[in-house]
Amino acid sequence: MSSARPRHRATPVRRLPLAGVLRLNRPSDIWFKPALSVVVAVGVPNLTLLALGRLDLALYSMAGSLCALYAHNLPYAARGRALTWVVLGMLASVALALVTASLTSSAVVLVAVGALLAAAHKAVSDLTRIGPPGPVILTFISSASLFAPQTLGQVPGHLAFAAAAGAWAWLVCMAPGLLRPHGPERRATARALNAAAAYVDAYEAESTTGVRGRTDPGHERARAGAAAAVHAAWQSLLAAGARPEPRRALERLVVRAEVALAAPADSDPARLRSWARELRGTHPVPRVAPGQDADELLGVEVELAEAGTAAGKRRRTGRLRPLLPLALRTALGCALAGYVSLALGVGRPYWALVTAASLYQANLTLTWSRGVQRVVGNLVGVLLFAAVAPLAHLGPAALVLCCLAFNFGAEALITRNYWLGSICVTPMALLITEFTGFQEPGGLMTDRIVDTLVGAIVGFVAAVAVTNRRAGDRIEDALDTVEHAREHAARLIAAERPGPGALESARRRLAAALVELRATADAAAGEWWQRALPEERVMLAEQTGHRTLAATVRRQGPHVLEDVEA
Repeated sequence: MSSARPRHRATPVRRLPLAGVLRLNRPSDIWFKPALSVVVAVGVPNLTLLALGRLDLALYSMAGSLCALYAHNLPYAARGRALTWVVLGMLASVALALVTASLTSSAVVLVAVGALLAAAHKAVSDLTRIGPPGPVILTFISSASLFAPQTLGQVPGHLAFAAAAGAWAWLVCMAPGLLRPHGPERRATARALNAAAAYVDAYEAESTTGVRGRTDPGHERARAGAAAAVHAAWQSLLAAGARPEPRRALERLVVRAEVALAAPADSDPARLRSWARELRGTHPVPRVAPGQDADELLGVEVELAEAGTAAGKRRRTGRLRPLLPLALRTALGCALAGYVSLALGVGRPYWALVTAASLYQANLTLTWSRGVQRVVGNLVGVLLFAAVAPLAHLGPAALVLCCLAFNFGAEALITRNYWLGSICVTPMALLITEFTGFQEPGGLMTDRIVDTLVGAIVGFVAAVAVTNRRAGDRIEDALDTVEHAREHAARLIAAERPGPGALESARRRLAAALVELRATADAAAGEWWQRALPEERVMLAEQTGHRTLAATVRRQGPHVLEDVEA
């Protein structure tokens, strides 16, 4: 295969969308988990401080408490590790912010430090793929801490509050594991089964109309969604650690979803959905022909063994280079937004900084959409604050309870659309500033509106200025990865006797490469100022890759298909 890469014509600037930006989606199937977790994690420390008459310390306790928003999709073993790192990252960020605040009162320096912290949060969050709510919570708390008056002697005590609240948040998030230890893996497996069933339906619908499914956008979206859901289920199961029998049974079900994706004509969508329904609640995991899955489960063991190898570590560290343009956008945009806010005389430039930080997504088009959502949500949220402020000002207890209500509302609504959740985030952020004392609502509202507009406009201009021209190169890298994975799988298909677990591991590696290719192509498609994308090569690679996946299924023998049809 030639290492030379083709040249492509430059593409014109892509249009920025407005239609659909504010459209509501279906809520997450676990929306209530982060919503309830954050209420408990924030409520207990804040109510304790209320009883002690020290609500002025609530900013520091919330630094730890808001860590309860993370890692709800992860298995409990992985969740415990991830939450530990989130809490430590939060403490490190707050410590740096508090020490900086105690050493200088220069707003120029504070904004610069806040912008660098925001860029670090963005890079690390994307590198580790921690998931929602991403870097914005870390940036919000650390930026607010930069502008909280401090002395160096107060820093250890304030960090102790944050650490104690972080430990409480860790316990709150891990507690459900006592009742449903395999809950996250069951949900991920159910999503994979339902997505695979939806793809089989799309395949059958195209077959009945006589249209070749691979050329239909709806068919392609269904296949990409199913592939992503299956990949996410494997990631969940591989991150879970030990493999007791219930987890092995889940692995067999994900194999069935994977086989349905590779061979939709031989799959029964009703059966896939039936298995998904049985995974709800605490019902026993459906058993699927355990004696016929030795090769598939050997493939899982191969991947577990490879996860800690040097090659696996190189794959993880290799994700850092593509994040550099996004980190640079974040640093520049946050710094400029903060400085413009200072120049306008706004008293809380960190609001503009956080608004800019919240914009940056995988590409410029998504960043634009997030900016529109952020502005709309914040402006409506300011109106909601105006309505709620008289109630919150009845006393400290009313203030705490209003904040808890908005905490719940934000997490309950944000999975529908970001702007809807921002309607609750905005009054919550405004009320948090009043933990040290009630303030005149009009001034707070004006500052918030100005900082929202400044952060959104300046942040987007910075995103346009910092180009991401290497997005096309990453597509070439992803295409190479898919081709190598496909060739490896093809060699195993042709082999007389593939090694134990080798074919299954190769199939899963190819499936993961195809998911990564689709994500990379989608991200690159939303960037400006770059050469034309190799869309035809991407389509061809996906088609040949999925045909190879189907060939691996058939090479493994008829029993695999029989299990799906059973």
